[in-house]
Amino acid sequence: MSEKSYRDAIRDAMMEEMDRDANVLIMGEDIGVYEGTFRITAGMLKKYGPKRVIDTPIAEAGMAGTAVGMAMLGLRPIVEMMTMNFAIVAADQILNHAAKVRYFSGGQVDVPMVIRGPQGAGVQLSAQHSQTFESFYAHFPGIKVVAPATPADAKGLLKTSIRGRDPVIFLESAALYGMKGEVPDDADFTVPFGVSRIAREGSDVTIVSYSRMLQMSLIAAEKLAEEGIECEVIDLRTLRPLDLDPAYESVTKTHRCVVVQEQWKPFGAAAEIAASITENVFDELDAPVARVTGEDVPMPYARNLELLATPHEQHVIAAVKKVMYANG
Repeated sequence: MSEKSYRDAIRDAMMEEMDRDANVLIMGEDIGVYEGTFRITAGMLKKYGPKRVIDTPIAEAGMAGTAVGMAMLGLRPIVEMMTMNFAIVAADQILNHAAKVRYFSGGQVDVPMVIRGPQGAGVQLSAQHSQTFESFYAHFPGIKVVAPATPADAKGLLKTSIRGRDPVIFLESAALYGMKGEVPDDADFTVPFGVSRIAREGSDVTIVSYSRMLQMSLIAAEKLAEEGIECEVIDLRTLRPLDLDPAYESVTKTHRCVVVQEQWKPFGAAAEIAASITENVFDELDAPVARVTGEDVPMPYARNLELLATPHEQHVIAAVKKVMYANG
């Protein structure tokens, strides 16, 4: 094990897979000579050359469409979006092509490609750069949606994404890039899709989350423990496939649940998660499932307003106390 930043864990995963498989390549805006906006691809152009580390024009639709063709012919492209907000430009290529090629071909053609990049708030990039997209992409069959919360999961899940047969949307929280944690050094270390984990054990309330909000939920859980409230925290890791069995088991024990997401409340991932918990373990609930979400506004640029628009530990703490005292 080594202590790595979230950023370096992602970089290590790509380089290990490029060393292992000559069909793996990466393309994106400013990833080669400039070495990436967030320095994820530092040193990669020098090591692998311009045929495997490809600087592209500012053309997200072209990048994604080219990657679909590459993947159909046996390559394993990784497309880095400077921010996942820009992937909206490539929605047709991702949702109508990458996600549907296997279905259209009757299972004859795979599309092993990864579209990855930063998303979310916390770095003062305003309304066109600070959105989160898990519920948008997870709505569509045919693609996997990954949202790691730790450096170890960032590495293990990215390696699984690169080795797989499916198109993957790999969502990295820009606010987590500097976070450090223990990461296995094993070049074959992977984390499977669709396997949630218990990030913290507890007996009073279940908190379900993913990505940066998982880390925030753990901080809130520690503060609540000082008041005698023990929260069990579930890290979903992937949104499609979605493994809620640990959440069901936890709610059966705690009888209360809070779901935490960064994105806007209407039609969000938390709504799907809360509905699934209600449908499957309704009789175990002693209070309605609560949701903690961002405010329903475009992301402001000003730091004080950005902070007001995003969830924080105190919001999780308030939601936990609400479901704890819901019956009086």
